[in-house]
Amino acid sequence: MNAAMNASSRIQPGEHLVQVEGLSKTFDLSASWLSRLLSGRQASLLHAVDDVSFTIARGTTLAIVGESGCGKSTLARLLVGLHPPTKGRVLFDGTDNALARPLSQRIQMIFQDPYASLDPRWMVGDIVAEPLLEHGLASPGPELQQRVSTLLESVGLSGSDLSRFPHQFSGGQRQRISIARALATEPDFLVCDEPTSALDVSVQAQVLNLMRDLQRDRGLTYLFISHNLAVVRFVADSVGVMYLGRLVEWAPKSRLFSRPQHPYTRMLLDAIPKLRDTGRSRTPVQGEVPDPLNPPSGCAFHPRCPLANERCQQERPQLIAAEAGTDTGRVACHAVQEGRIGFSGT
Repeated sequence: MNAAMNASSRIQPGEHLVQVEGLSKTFDLSASWLSRLLSGRQASLLHAVDDVSFTIARGTTLAIVGESGCGKSTLARLLVGLHPPTKGRVLFDGTDNALARPLSQRIQMIFQDPYASLDPRWMVGDIVAEPLLEHGLASPGPELQQRVSTLLESVGLSGSDLSRFPHQFSGGQRQRISIARALATEPDFLVCDEPTSALDVSVQAQVLNLMRDLQRDRGLTYLFISHNLAVVRFVADSVGVMYLGRLVEWAPKSRLFSRPQHPYTRMLLDAIPKLRDTGRSRTPVQGEVPDPLNPPSGCAFHPRCPLANERCQQERPQLIAAEAGTDTGRVACHAVQEGRIGFSGT
């Protein structure tokens, strides 16, 4: 309870807790220099995240969506420091170095696979206690055991589970253990990399409700990575749409779902089954994501876009305000900026 009260007291609505500016990550997948010299091949560079910028207000959830391979998980790992950025920066609570040790305990991550993210050789009590010991927040003894028990109870488990191993729990229970571990350092910001995608639908709902309750009680800020737009609609306050490493649209949730602007966003939303549209033929997302090692020129989406013209093939659009003089989102699309695309509710 004290942890929740302390977290809530730090929240100042409207302030940006996280600011990402021009963040990029390039992986060099080239063969060795000698091999390239002998074969005449060029260097192979993968631009996994390419000049991404956004902000997240305190106590809110930004969801990042897109097809597999668009760079969502790499972006998540950049924010928690698992990958160093090639360019750009992350400002956390106004501080330029989000990877500094004093800040690291305020940023935690929940991974996608609860079966792989927990060490099977450790008991649950040791797994949840490790961050407390690592950051010097507790010492071995009865007090540590009590804190771990309280954390487990806060995510719907029992304090008696300390002496059990991960394999003795279901998938949903394992993800609750992962959440308890992430909460151990009383963080302000949680990066959630598809935390429910490996779970059954009924269990997904339980975990998502738990995360919403924790956000409300502790004032947490989330970056929520997902490919499931139904989940995003439930958890998000704002949504960013990624395509081939770039952010192509970013808007408040209500605006994005009611008036999507980028053609890629529209195609993703059109693929969601809707009760009122039962029996209507649906248009799946056309084509495939291009080879990220050899991306298209201009707008990366133009080979799949029904509205693409010559400019789209040659000039890469910038992420700018969707409507001048308003704060209703940003979009990177020549068709939108030129007024060649209309609106249709979803």
